[in-house]
Amino acid sequence: MATILLNGEPIGVGGRFPRPGDIAHSFMLVNTDLKDVSLSQYTGKRKVIAVVPSLDAAIGLTIARRLNAMADQFPNTVTIIVSVDTPYAQARIVAVEEFRNIVTLSTLRGRDFHKDYGVMITDYPLSGLMATATVVLDENDTVLHSELVSELANEPNYQAIADALAPPQQ
Repeated sequence: MATILLNGEPIGVGGRFPRPGDIAHSFMLVNTDLKDVSLSQYTGKRKVIAVVPSLDAAIGLTIARRLNAMADQFPNTVTIIVSVDTPYAQARIVAVEEFRNIVTLSTLRGRDFHKDYGVMITDYPLSGLMATATVVLDENDTVLHSELVSELANEPNYQAIADALAPPQQ
């Protein structure tokens, strides 16, 4: 079990967080049209998976905005924001914010994601939500970069995400 901070106080996070070199767990999550979406639907593309406690929380919205703005820089890459919000709430936020470069997915029917991706908050009062995290995958779902953000309300290291997606130097 990992520990992160919530306003400086430790809280437990269960599951095994992916590490560089791991093959990412498959998942089945729900999009804003209430359709099931699996990781395999993005085969052949690189993936940035950002896990947020909620898109309605300031940190979730900040991360979504920043990644939406960055997404154009990375060809053949899909940016996925995963939260426990209902698909209806996600659709509302996507419409209001006019997000065009990210996909939002809900754990509505995919609660295994919490444990499989090592982001399951286990301590009260936020048990059931997910920790803030990012996982960058290559076209074959190998983890290139991962970060379990140490403080729930902090942003991830965007430069590390960009570096993981940058083409190798010749």
